[in-house]
Amino acid sequence: MTEIVLATHNAHKVAEFQRIIEATLPGVTVIAYDGPEPVEDGLSFTENALIKARTAAQVTGRVSLADDSGICVDVLGGAPGIFSARWAGPGRGDVANRDLLLAQVQDIAVSARAARFECHIAIVVPGPDGAPEHEAVAVGVWPGALATEPGGEGGFGYDPVFLPEGETRTAAELSADEKNAVSHRARAFADAIPALSAILDSRAY
Repeated sequence: MTEIVLATHNAHKVAEFQRIIEATLPGVTVIAYDGPEPVEDGLSFTENALIKARTAAQVTGRVSLADDSGICVDVLGGAPGIFSARWAGPGRGDVANRDLLLAQVQDIAVSARAARFECHIAIVVPGPDGAPEHEAVAVGVWPGALATEPGGEGGFGYDPVFLPEGETRTAAELSADEKNAVSHRARAFADAIPALSAILDSRAY
């Protein structure tokens, strides 16, 4: 069994990544990172993903993945973007973030509520001294729009207020299998598969 580290303490993300990986790289298990939290002071999804993956790789000595993702709303100039997880303030949580975002666009016509989820996945391979030996970044974009009100009990984060392109259901109303087939993380991971597969094939576990 091959284990790779996912640089997050978010159990939802670990489970989601595991389901995606099982469908593409059988025999690979995702384990959560339990080390110190790095300071995510990057100015983009890519920079923050690399910061987290580098830290996990250095601490664990294992091939590490990290994603930085969020929702980007066109009429807000791409915000919340990298601030998605703390849009309503540090520690406020998913419901407060969603409520604030909907309040900010409440007067915007449905036709002008275009939004997208972005996911940037960083892969970092540690060298013998813990410094990065190899790095790669993959990107996935899930286009859609903001709903006028939350809907659904599945998913997490902004899923209840995101209407994927071509759907009348929110991301939270999709089944796990449906979401994992088309989500921003699934798209980013599909982009990352060739690099990750080559890395794992070249290393002894």
